[in-house]
Amino acid sequence: MSNRRFICAVLLSGLCGLPAGLLAAGKCERLVATGNPQSPPYLWRDPLHPDLLQGASADLLQHLGRELGVEIAVLDSGTWTTAQDEVRNGRMDLLLDTPLTLPQLEQLDYVHPPAWSVDTLVWVRREHALVYNDWSSLRGYKGADVRHAAGTAEFAAFAKDNLTIETLPSLSKALQALALGQHDYVLAPRDAGQLALVRLGLTEQLQALPTAVMSQSLFLGLSHNSACNEPWLRGQLAKKMTELLASGVPATVLQANLARWQAQQAPAVDAPSQ
Repeated sequence: MSNRRFICAVLLSGLCGLPAGLLAAGKCERLVATGNPQSPPYLWRDPLHPDLLQGASADLLQHLGRELGVEIAVLDSGTWTTAQDEVRNGRMDLLLDTPLTLPQLEQLDYVHPPAWSVDTLVWVRREHALVYNDWSSLRGYKGADVRHAAGTAEFAAFAKDNLTIETLPSLSKALQALALGQHDYVLAPRDAGQLALVRLGLTEQLQALPTAVMSQSLFLGLSHNSACNEPWLRGQLAKKMTELLASGVPATVLQANLARWQAQQAPAVDAPSQ
């Protein structure tokens, strides 16, 4: 059994050992969360504890846990797809940074308000003539995006019928391909894109255009199959999330994790040669 599975099993066995009356009273003492391990500054693998995730979303969740008096472990499930499966089937309780979709409403209770609002921008080479005003501005250009990147259903429908966009496995690969002229633009979130440019040494070659292509809310989701999914917990998560947002905690942890991610990276690699 991997360390990740062992940690999860220990936490869940402890959860299952709690008296039924305690759970029913809304006093669940342990929760297990997961999310996309490749989405800095919100979540990424802890280099010192590879079975755990760190980032702004993990820190925000720990704030919630302390407010509620609930222990929360944020574990790495391996991929975004696996993370969603682990929460849907109840092996983990909470899914971090998930967009609200109709299919997932049948499997998750979404904690309102959303934890984050993420803008997706158009990234181009600095000498490129593309001017972005609306979705139609991208017609006739060759674009790229990233697998599992956040996106709205409305934009996906428009892109399918009107745009040429290649989906690549990582943001680094997409931006490197853009710098080499293999694409005209890349669609990527504002913060993640800027971090990647710094990491790759491409800040002089690439830039983001100012107008957002879309803005998407990302929520904390509680599994319908979680043993801890009780009215008390749902209500308290919503209450405490509202209080944290009003107090400015998300902005503070986001800035701290932007700095943390950059500090953990190796020196920037050379930019791709032209």
